[in-house]
Amino acid sequence: MRIVTVILAVLLQPSLAHGGPLPAGALADYQLGGGYPPPAGVTVVVRDSTDQPAPGYFSICYVNGFQTQPGVDWPVDLLVPGPGGAPLADPGWPDEFLLDISTDEGRAANLDLVLPAIRACADKGFDAIEFDNLDSYTRAEGRLSLDDALSFASLLVSAARGLGLASGQKNTPELGRRGRDEVGFGFTMVEECHRWGECAAYTDIYGAGQVLGIEYADDLRGSFADACADPDRPASLILRDRELAPAGAAGHVFGACAPRR
Repeated sequence: MRIVTVILAVLLQPSLAHGGPLPAGALADYQLGGGYPPPAGVTVVVRDSTDQPAPGYFSICYVNGFQTQPGVDWPVDLLVPGPGGAPLADPGWPDEFLLDISTDEGRAANLDLVLPAIRACADKGFDAIEFDNLDSYTRAEGRLSLDDALSFASLLVSAARGLGLASGQKNTPELGRRGRDEVGFGFTMVEECHRWGECAAYTDIYGAGQVLGIEYADDLRGSFADACADPDRPASLILRDRELAPAGAAGHVFGACAPRR
């Protein structure tokens, strides 16, 4: 009976997205500001869906899964309405509007509009995908919930899995184990987990080797050396400039913690 129970428990868990976890000893560079030859030691590269994957590296494709990309037209009735009826914008990114994923119909319609970006990631040969702004519900003025975000994330991850892409959770420590166990995320991409004391919220669930961390040079808690010394930090933790400028461009910053022994 115990063997049957264990087998059923495994079968009932959402399988991790096809493509498997991050490679052992992963060190990532976050290149959303434009691709460039990765620094020495880097084995994982994150680039925008409009860019090309880095040849010879485990490549993660960035898709804005829960908000519109700047300048992209979107049906107004599929966006969260603000107090005056106009689409609700992200306060930190006023040219990005929150997708209305509060109903099954809204989730299905928005999925149809995100799918081309997911397909582009697969067609270009990326290995995995990160869906940004999973935490948009925290900026929705009560019009979206965590459960709405999880429901839409499940649709996105399923679509990516069907195209051979692994999926990573982006930020959002409030998910706890639900992102892994209910949605099927296989790894996480987290910003400023040391800055906000949140690293353990990810590494305790996914393991330090399946969390890719980024700290930003303009808002550190202490020094980057302090972040590297954090016992809860991800195995892959890098320092970048806020604008993610390419190497050689003004303001470019890249640093990486030494590998954990």
